[in-house]
Amino acid sequence: MRKQELYNKVIEYFQATMPVAETELHYSNPFELLIAVILSAQCTDKRVNMITPPLFRDFPTPESLAASTPEVIFEYIRSVSYPNNKAKHLVGMAQMLVKDFQSKVPDTLEQLIKLPGVGRKTANVIQSVVFNKATMAVDTHVFRVSHRIGLVPKTCTTPLATEKHLVKHIPEALIPTAHHWLILHGRYVCTARSPKCSECGLNGLCKESLKIKPGI
Repeated sequence: MRKQELYNKVIEYFQATMPVAETELHYSNPFELLIAVILSAQCTDKRVNMITPPLFRDFPTPESLAASTPEVIFEYIRSVSYPNNKAKHLVGMAQMLVKDFQSKVPDTLEQLIKLPGVGRKTANVIQSVVFNKATMAVDTHVFRVSHRIGLVPKTCTTPLATEKHLVKHIPEALIPTAHHWLILHGRYVCTARSPKCSECGLNGLCKESLKIKPGI
């Protein structure tokens, strides 16, 4: 099967089975989403959603968060991974928003990655979810699923290489949604340790499912 044909079939499957695909992080504005995405690094969305309500309540604006300290923020986020670093990142991020961006979340990769705690993946999430830009954030789920299905070659050994390959083959208008398709598929079906291949509608298309077992 040719590469683009595989992409087309995978897209058709997700369009039919997952017509609505969006982030599972809870937020009500760009600032809250930025906080949630920073906190979600190497942490589950479920855990982040548990701890953000009081954080959002007590620090609803960049100004209020910027006026706090990492020590105070740590008490709100202590149950997430790397709480010390993330507390510093959140306060620093808010201070930079106030100082350099008129307290508004910027909409470009170049500006977003200047913020403490924001790398390319986080910046791409913000651009995609908030600003509906055709950016593909590659987390562990997207990286794993795209390789297993065969959407990207083995030579795509980094998130950036994987991102560029996916963006090249997915129609621009679908890229923001495709990001969530791959994440959710990896989170609930194509899991890291025990993928549910027998339940997967891509069984038969997926490169992993087509592998011939030794001795057969």
